[in-house]
Amino acid sequence: MSAISRNEVEYVAKLARLNLTEEEAVKYTEQLNGILEFAGKLNELDTSDVPPTSHVLDVYNVMREDEARPSAKREDVLRNAPDEEDGQFKVPAVME
Repeated sequence: MSAISRNEVEYVAKLARLNLTEEEAVKYTEQLNGILEFAGKLNELDTSDVPPTSHVLDVYNVMREDEARPSAKREDVLRNAPDEEDGQFKVPAVME
């Protein structure tokens, strides 16, 4: 991976509206180059036998099964509605 120059660090800081001191610009340039160097080392690893993953831990569905079950009666629910029409909640239009 290519190294990041101090000018690039200062340019990004300017885009982010950050005022860096001389010491900060030098420090961040060194730190970012260290990160890129480490990432370059990771690219050298042989991962051909490693299956792709989308999550670090095994993920499984913790939700209950989707099954029909009794619900409240429509009339009881609509009794609390400020307005209803044809057995449905009536709400103000949000689009014209």
